[in-house]
Amino acid sequence: MLATIPAATLIGVEGRPVSVEVHVAGGLPTFTVVGLPDAACRESRDRVRAACTSSDLPWPLKRLTVNLAPSGLRKNGAGLDLAIAVGLLVAAGEVPAEAVAGAAFLGELGLDGSVRPVPGMLPLVDAIEAPVVVVPMAGTAEASLLGRHKVRPVEHLRGLVDALRGDEPWPDAPAPVTELFDGPEPDLADVRGHGTARLALEVAAAGGHHLLMVGPPGAGKTMLARRLPALLPDLDDDAALEATRVHSASGLRLPASGLVRRPPLRAPHHGASAVSLIGGGTAAMHPGEISLASGGVLFLDELGEFPTAVLDALRQPLEEGVVRVARARASVTYPARFLLIGAMNPCPCGLGGPPGACRCSDAARARYSRRLSGPLLDRFDLRVDIVRPAAGDLLAGPPGEASVVVAERVAGARARAAERGVGCNARLEPDQLDREAPLSGGASVILEDQLRMGRLSARGLHRVRRVALTLADLGGRGAPLGEEDVCMALQLRAEPELLGVV
Repeated sequence: MLATIPAATLIGVEGRPVSVEVHVAGGLPTFTVVGLPDAACRESRDRVRAACTSSDLPWPLKRLTVNLAPSGLRKNGAGLDLAIAVGLLVAAGEVPAEAVAGAAFLGELGLDGSVRPVPGMLPLVDAIEAPVVVVPMAGTAEASLLGRHKVRPVEHLRGLVDALRGDEPWPDAPAPVTELFDGPEPDLADVRGHGTARLALEVAAAGGHHLLMVGPPGAGKTMLARRLPALLPDLDDDAALEATRVHSASGLRLPASGLVRRPPLRAPHHGASAVSLIGGGTAAMHPGEISLASGGVLFLDELGEFPTAVLDALRQPLEEGVVRVARARASVTYPARFLLIGAMNPCPCGLGGPPGACRCSDAARARYSRRLSGPLLDRFDLRVDIVRPAAGDLLAGPPGEASVVVAERVAGARARAAERGVGCNARLEPDQLDREAPLSGGASVILEDQLRMGRLSARGLHRVRRVALTLADLGGRGAPLGEEDVCMALQLRAEPELLGVV
């Protein structure tokens, strides 16, 4: 007999539909899986056999052939286990074919017959066209996010067979879990002093502008960066679904509601490889840190310690908001619309600022400065010098403005950007800038001088105008952009020579 069961496999962060075709025929007992399965998928033979026997289900001693169509698509992981088991039981006559009509099956089988969740449940369900999807109990919330399918959760293969036969009712969906409280996000009120850095942080959050902080060890760069997500508003529905899709495909823990609503913060170590940062892989394609940070913040601490090739790989995603990874077996596109925050010391010893205090040789300083290429530096809209706060500010100074107050101003600026048709000002195209943020006469003269002196590139000009527009939004001023806005934007974009990084 022949049975065909709908299922799906994961390619990058996208699900692809798969038809699991099972053929049971006479002959010597064999069990073959064809259709370009990877090692984990091929091992489903052993898991399915053990799960059936552990569930007191008869195993057909016949010639069993499983074809995973389309055969040209590589199948990854153990998510097809449940579909293969159901297909075998239908083809062997243990489950009536009409009981599985219009239903797809997703899940990994344990040797005891338990049904386990697999990474990427959300994109897998999204690829299913059947109206009913049977999923593991633990993946019910995630599978229900799209709302297009009737989701039936199961815990055990035996219970699934009993429900399909009509011997037992379908298991109830788990009750909604109360959102676990991970604790408050770090508050900006903990930061004392740092007036310029706090302004740069607020502008970065309001306009989505990339920020580079340069300063000696212990000045507060990391402390400031980790407080940025608290200034950002919740993700809208589309961005939340996109972030959830990436986190789901990576197998990361999702919130109890199943939807990633708060902007994520990813802070990879400076020893990260290009593949781990950008995404890719050999046996299976995985999203990188820049995709996991999509919709949120990518914080690269000790930026000067990252390999140059790894940092330069960020240039294309920073411009386009996506990253395209091509391999011999597959090409995938990952989302990569993140806010980049970099922090670094001015030199390897970190004391490059005060004259005579630096212990680095000229060669060491030259090697350090070469880590950051000019094109990458040019993509930082904001470049600020972070100095250690004064003793009076640290010991007796007033607390800083709280994150919730700053976040209200950020939300107001983002609302103005939304009226222009973008999520934040950093996404305005040049023609939109000309229309939404014309320059006053004095502001045009200032920028023209900067261009003539070679302090601004054409790309830098647009970035300065976007920052100036964000400053005007935060200040409640409208277009045209004045000299004050442009001068402040230029002040927040310090020359690399002044920061000591070139």
